[in-house]
Amino acid sequence: MGQRCPDCLRQEGAQRVVPTGPRRRQSAFAGAPATMIFIGLAVIFFLLGFIGLRDQLVEIFAQVNPLIADGEWWRIFTVVLLHGSITHILFNMWALYVLGPQIERGVGTWPFVTLFLASAAVGGAFAYWYDVWDGGPNQIAVGASGAIFGLFGIWLSWALHRRNTMQGRALLTQLIFLLAINAGIAFVFRNISWQAHLGGLIAGFVIGEIWARIQGPQADTMRAWVGLAVAVLAALSVAV
Repeated sequence: MGQRCPDCLRQEGAQRVVPTGPRRRQSAFAGAPATMIFIGLAVIFFLLGFIGLRDQLVEIFAQVNPLIADGEWWRIFTVVLLHGSITHILFNMWALYVLGPQIERGVGTWPFVTLFLASAAVGGAFAYWYDVWDGGPNQIAVGASGAIFGLFGIWLSWALHRRNTMQGRALLTQLIFLLAINAGIAFVFRNISWQAHLGGLIAGFVIGEIWARIQGPQADTMRAWVGLAVAVLAALSVAV
């Protein structure tokens, strides 16, 4: 991911800024229990696939668009539990490990949980409706990529707000470079759901923009409600 920015989403007014002064060395997951749980669940489900349960897990949790069309809307959330290969899960969990704890520590655990799920859901909804538009829901997808790109989206929002600072410009350059690489990979390897990536990225960016305007003693609660509202809207879009 390049340059890291520990806790640069810490609140000061309506925005999040980088703290100054000496810092104690801490665990990567300190103050980020949800990130640790999401990674742990993904690893557990991936390992379960090695003991003969892969087909059953796909049948229950994967984004199977024909089943979503039949009313199983929750699959746009549970898709984050499954991954198709060791490379797939390593990339996604590495990105979650790098991006997740800093966001969670900055905005709070429950807002982070709703951000993650909302990004997954919007990414799933994008993939579902593109499939419908392309001739009918017939695709099967696995992976947490939509949720991961939601984390890219909120970092992109943060960087744009600080594009006039050295740190903001550096982060913005890194994010644009990484997103350009991912866009290119998605078109080279046709089995990658660029629609889920795009949907998650948009969801994370929009949520980040809304969060930046929320302040006050109830800010964490309001941010969690915003993420939840986006997740519900995405679920309703495929349920109706």
